[in-house]
Amino acid sequence: MAGTGKFFVGGNWKCNGTTESIKKLVDELNSVMLEEGVEVVVSPPYLYISQVLGSLSNRIEVAAQNSWVGKGGAFTGEISAEQLADAGVKWVIQGHSERRHVIGETDAMIGKKSAYALSQGLGVIACVGEKLEDREANRTTDVVFEQLQAYADAVGSDWSNIVVAYEPVWAIGTGKVASPQQAQEVHAAIRQWLKEKVSDDVSSKTRIIYGGSVNGANSAELATQEDIDGFLVGGASLKGAEFGVICNAVTAKKVAA
Repeated sequence: MAGTGKFFVGGNWKCNGTTESIKKLVDELNSVMLEEGVEVVVSPPYLYISQVLGSLSNRIEVAAQNSWVGKGGAFTGEISAEQLADAGVKWVIQGHSERRHVIGETDAMIGKKSAYALSQGLGVIACVGEKLEDREANRTTDVVFEQLQAYADAVGSDWSNIVVAYEPVWAIGTGKVASPQQAQEVHAAIRQWLKEKVSDDVSSKTRIIYGGSVNGANSAELATQEDIDGFLVGGASLKGAEFGVICNAVTAKKVAA
């Protein structure tokens, strides 16, 4: 069952960039001719959010890579959802595998962080995905459904400002990409889970995007899959022209539809 939401592409710059390199990247992005029918966001490191907001075309929105679990205060090193919204940020990434498996965030904490971000008016890019050992043990959907349940437990039935990003951990930054068929299989399972556990409406309208070594060469083929509604892009999002190619894979989606 194909989703009905607008094609969505996010660029996660992770912990990369300097004032000068980000200026160059923004200039490249501003020169890209983006197709109609695609919603685009980029996620710079916190330090450069204001720089990007002040220079990036309003055709592209800005996301943060993380936010605190509640209201700001005596939480050294954290950034609150209120602060992000005040700065003009529209989206925040939650539950990225690097936050889960490097930083040690739990499913429950990620759910709470997401719910609080939503309560402050931010859209949430809610990441899920399995490790290689999970896939080899045929536990892909078990892991992904557990992660989805933690979001659902915290946010309830309103998913109107949530985009789900399926990112198999074994494909992030490794050059290994889930085949279009592998990705479609999990995306379809996620959509069915949303239908059974949340609602038909949420299942239909929630964008489910793929992440994991997406690049300009493979994005069009991935986009043709029925339940792939866009991408969350890592390394290739640091190359303005290539990121533009990935965003414009929406044309392949339209043809496939």
